[in-house]
Amino acid sequence: MDQLTLQGKKGLVVGIANDQSIAWGCARAMRDAGAELAVTWFNDKARAHVEPLARQLGAAIALPLDVEQAGQLEHLFDTLAARWGRLDFLLHSIAFAPRGDLHGRVVDSSREGFARAMDISCHSFARMARRAEPLMRQGGSLVTMSYVGAEEVIPGYGLMGPVKAALEASVRYLAAELGPGGIRVNAVSPGPLATRAASGIADFDTLLAQAARRAPLRRLVALEEVGALCVFLASDGARAMTGNTIYVDAGYHILG
Repeated sequence: MDQLTLQGKKGLVVGIANDQSIAWGCARAMRDAGAELAVTWFNDKARAHVEPLARQLGAAIALPLDVEQAGQLEHLFDTLAARWGRLDFLLHSIAFAPRGDLHGRVVDSSREGFARAMDISCHSFARMARRAEPLMRQGGSLVTMSYVGAEEVIPGYGLMGPVKAALEASVRYLAAELGPGGIRVNAVSPGPLATRAASGIADFDTLLAQAARRAPLRRLVALEEVGALCVFLASDGARAMTGNTIYVDAGYHILG
């Protein structure tokens, strides 16, 4: 059981928007497991929601991060290097697609919207991995968030399906490239959750109801359950696991 503690580990959590965020559930579980955390907020509007949560976590570092803004990612990792000198784990939980592209057909998606969704939701993870690598000299864990829509067509998920598929492929390539340095890379694929980000998906309430009926456990997953899996992946107990997409969805994905 000692392998499941995060005591003494330092981790970065990106993607907390409010107390319903997947990233918040994961951050809370990681803090409860003993980790010291750094967290980010997206913009000034989000800061009002995130700063109180950062205080609850006792976050040692709290900074803005908009991955489209030049210099913010570099400043964040420079701060981690200066304050901590190392990083043991990173949780990436950000995704975006312009509403017009998200609600339309993939075949009709704009070039600009597709590229922006891919940059924010997928390539930002690779950029963070590149910045984290020199801080993980003793190895570490990188985790990102996916969804079953990467593997099967989910009505209303639209453009995010191809984007999440690219993210899962990136996880495998990053795992292969960073593995010699002891850095593990995995994706977590939760079932649908009632987060603010997910509410942008068309007919999301219907999707939630269908998921609860379809899942073998006949229920939705809870934030705490996603958090528990992320604690495990950040811990030494998962030191031989890399390159995976791991489902925590009450079995929802097996009935595709």
